[in-house]
Amino acid sequence: MARGRRAVPAKGSRAAAVAVSGPTPVSSAFTTPLSSAYPSTYASEAEYDMNDEVAKLQLGVSTMNLSASDAPKPKRVKQKPFRFFDLPSELRLKVYDYHFANTGVVLDLDPDNYKRIHQKLAILRTCRTIYQEASYFFYSTHPVRIFPTHPGRFFKTKKPLLARMKPGQRASLSSLELRLGPGWSKPPRGWVVNEALGLADCVSITKLTVFLECDPGNDIFRGFRQPDNFYERFSKTLLTDVLDQMPWVERIEFDAWPSVKKSGALMRGLMEATTTRGLKIIWGKERGWTDAEEVERQPALNLNDPLSFISHGNPGIMVVV
Repeated sequence: MARGRRAVPAKGSRAAAVAVSGPTPVSSAFTTPLSSAYPSTYASEAEYDMNDEVAKLQLGVSTMNLSASDAPKPKRVKQKPFRFFDLPSELRLKVYDYHFANTGVVLDLDPDNYKRIHQKLAILRTCRTIYQEASYFFYSTHPVRIFPTHPGRFFKTKKPLLARMKPGQRASLSSLELRLGPGWSKPPRGWVVNEALGLADCVSITKLTVFLECDPGNDIFRGFRQPDNFYERFSKTLLTDVLDQMPWVERIEFDAWPSVKKSGALMRGLMEATTTRGLKIIWGKERGWTDAEEVERQPALNLNDPLSFISHGNPGIMVVV
């Protein structure tokens, strides 16, 4: 071999050279187990379901952090309307009763009618059938005051609520109220029974309620009332004119505040106008009258009267206070 030339190993001796020059492996007494010998905590490709993982993602992650406007919106399910007329008529009347609650006991001209009644009557504009059912239920269950008693401009009006109603509404009424007492010194000019009042249309009226707020015949009105039993005659005439317009009325209900006496001139005149027509008299719950004679209460003893002589039953016995 000439000088300066590098020795070229023979073919097939490279692997042997690497084996000679590399480290010698040390044999081990433990054998390495196969990967399938132990269970893996990760699912295999056969067990992995991509749809399950996507379902677990939040909306922001699944939409790749899109804005709320770009996110898909859920579809709105259109609700079907409730078929009200599929209910039996008895249940529909219960619904009307619940709807017209808190509208007052007696209908009269009042500034609060818009808040209590007008908004409730909007149901009448639904359809023709509801108008017929609801209007009849409302007017047949609410008595109407013949003449207004609310202080102010309604008290002196010449067109009461009954005159402002339609003939069909007046025909649905089953009860009216005649309230006496307000204006006892000077009744309003509008308290007149005529054809414009519309009593002839109230063909379903069977009961007339007469309520007395006061009796000007009491001693406390002395010096303020008009002479010659003016208000007693006015009230009797007014009741007679009302009954002349409605000869089909069957019974009269009398009621009053506690200060009114059944034995007074006002009540005696009204009862006479009722009995002469052969009408039945019933009594209201407020005053608590019955068919029996009214028991007059004895005046209370005033112990503050100085040196007054008071008789108790036996006129021969006098008590000095």
